[in-house]
Amino acid sequence: MRSIGEMARDSGLGVSALRFYDRAGVLVPARVDPVSGYRWYAPGQLDEARLLARLRRAGMPLADVRLVLAGWSGADTGLVRQLLQAHLRRLEQGLSDARTEFSALRALLDHRENPMAPPRTAAPAAVRLTVSAPGLAAALDAVRFAAGTDPELPVLGGVLFDAEGDALRLVATDRYRMAVARTAATGHDGPRVRVTVPLPLVDAMRALLDGDGRARLAVDGDRVTLETGNRQTAGQCLGQDFPDYRRLAGLPAGRRVLVEVPVFREAVLAGPVRAQDGAPCDLSVLKVADDGSPVLAGEGDDDRDLVAVNRAFLLDALAAGGRDRLVLEIGAPTAPLAIRRPDDEDTFSLLMPVRLEG
Repeated sequence: MRSIGEMARDSGLGVSALRFYDRAGVLVPARVDPVSGYRWYAPGQLDEARLLARLRRAGMPLADVRLVLAGWSGADTGLVRQLLQAHLRRLEQGLSDARTEFSALRALLDHRENPMAPPRTAAPAAVRLTVSAPGLAAALDAVRFAAGTDPELPVLGGVLFDAEGDALRLVATDRYRMAVARTAATGHDGPRVRVTVPLPLVDAMRALLDGDGRARLAVDGDRVTLETGNRQTAGQCLGQDFPDYRRLAGLPAGRRVLVEVPVFREAVLAGPVRAQDGAPCDLSVLKVADDGSPVLAGEGDDDRDLVAVNRAFLLDALAAGGRDRLVLEIGAPTAPLAIRRPDDEDTFSLLMPVRLEG
């Protein structure tokens, strides 16, 4: 007999996937300990589990998986072959449809970028604004953790500096989380200015902001400069447009819960986690208890309003919040988890949810 851990290791299915397929009646263990609930699998179930892992990687629907497993060992494999062929046709059709849509999207992008030869316009004048050095330092600290490192998406490997009116907003995202912060600015009353500052330059800027006083930020074309006192750092901005973070941040209101950060952080560190098959991280699963407090849900909790997020990302966001008390805004299981400052609505983090199996 194999334990569930041994079965996961030998079959290629994760522990959580094996539990899911047990609950779904697809791959039921040969024996379940009546006291501990621990699952044990017979030797003959390993080949079935490996077959199931292949079907899972191929994205076959669960209803078809059941039929394939039911007919696999039979003398007549005609139905199995038909199911495999039908699923392959669906995948090929899906790929063909995706290629068509992406071709249309590329054509739309080409048209947007080159609708006709644009008239020559004068280069925009340099933009200069002044900010509080501690304020800019705090804003950088609040967003830096969320910046991306994927070489395939270089524009996310920086921090957006968005100057409009009397505010400078900083934004960073790696697709799975996003952080936004605001600091007051003076000296700029022109049109909105957006530049994406690469992370090495962001870190050089942060190193200059080690005292009180004012800092001067200048944007001249694709070059940005920060001065504090008699020190200066400068460099080129990233050339691509940063995503419209305002659309990403426009979420339906969720249930707001005030948490004591040191206590909640310890609860996250010591609390239960879920290891999701296909997710390269431990998940913290949250819900709001009847008394209004956030609760970390265990493996057996089947509440319909559970929100699962990357535990390491949650700890990063709590640290970046910079307050002893923060507000968790918990919405639907498919909505991002928001971490907000109770005294500053313009500084917050969003964590993308991870869909729980089953």
